[in-house]
Amino acid sequence: MDRPTFDKLLAMSVKKQVSDIHLQVGYAPLFRINGSLVEVKIPELTAQDTEDIAKLILSHRNIDLADRKFEDCDTSYGVEGAGRFRVNIFKQRETFAIVLRVIPHEIKSFADLKLPNTLEAIASVRRGLVLVTGATGMGKSTSLAAMIEHINRTRRSHIITVEDPIEYLFKHDRSIISQREVGSDTSSFQTALRAALRQDPDVIMIGEMRDHVTVDIALKAAETGHLVLSSIHTTDVVKTINRIISFFPPEEQGMVRLRLAENLMAVVSLRLLMHASGAGRVPAVEIMRVTRSIQECIKNPEKTIEIKDHMEKGRADYGMQTFDQHLVDLFKANEISMEVGKFAATSAAEFERALTLEQ
Repeated sequence: MDRPTFDKLLAMSVKKQVSDIHLQVGYAPLFRINGSLVEVKIPELTAQDTEDIAKLILSHRNIDLADRKFEDCDTSYGVEGAGRFRVNIFKQRETFAIVLRVIPHEIKSFADLKLPNTLEAIASVRRGLVLVTGATGMGKSTSLAAMIEHINRTRRSHIITVEDPIEYLFKHDRSIISQREVGSDTSSFQTALRAALRQDPDVIMIGEMRDHVTVDIALKAAETGHLVLSSIHTTDVVKTINRIISFFPPEEQGMVRLRLAENLMAVVSLRLLMHASGAGRVPAVEIMRVTRSIQECIKNPEKTIEIKDHMEKGRADYGMQTFDQHLVDLFKANEISMEVGKFAATSAAEFERALTLEQ
């Protein structure tokens, strides 16, 4: 497959509002639309096709595809006038396969994304650690981009992003933004984060929390008065707390709990659900903002499970909410069906009971 044909395929994916594109030998390209994979009506890809596509994507990087020790590769690719794509290239059955995530040119607002107003308040904090969580494809990067753009439009700051690869491209507004890509602008997340603390940042955005070293540096940045935004692959707030702590050896976890309690400002967890109309998806959002009560729950492993109760009670005063609370709202607003709500709920029985109590 040559570049014009490939670019045309990608441009078509943007028009059809595709989230991901899968390219694998022996199959036609697959588009993920509203969570489902749909086959594109073009001939099946050959081994030569996927190798050619991998080469043209990596034409700017010094990578030898003939090397039998080739490892998975993360990078990005752009099509002028269409959009940008986050790319993962890997080998399966001794042939190349490629998955591309569509990254629109436009950075949407919280309102455009149907995210709660509380996220605007969270993005407005000046120091501490804010985490956006969810499974793959649930909107973490899009939500982080909305937060960065909100800061960009509302205050004068130096924002540094460290990403692998760079996804959304930001333009300076009231802030200046330095975007660094691991592999081309810096050798690693750790190197870039250590350097960032010497680059007069106000805000640091880390593409993903991957290990205890990254978490440790992020906490140090938060401790010294910076705002740190990042994402992590966890499905809800309590699991996020436990996951962060589990990065560290047992003998360090007590201190990490203390540091996290003192510096964590908020956790936002996302799940994209099918809209009741069957067209498009709508986000269900769990939000925790750290209060004194929640600080105690983070410090004490026996109380961490109580965080959910504090979130439920803190809705009116702090804009917090559990997934199940938001699912009830979405169902009442005809945004999701009963079936989708019950499937997505932490407890289907509790979801149904909450609806009954509100009738």
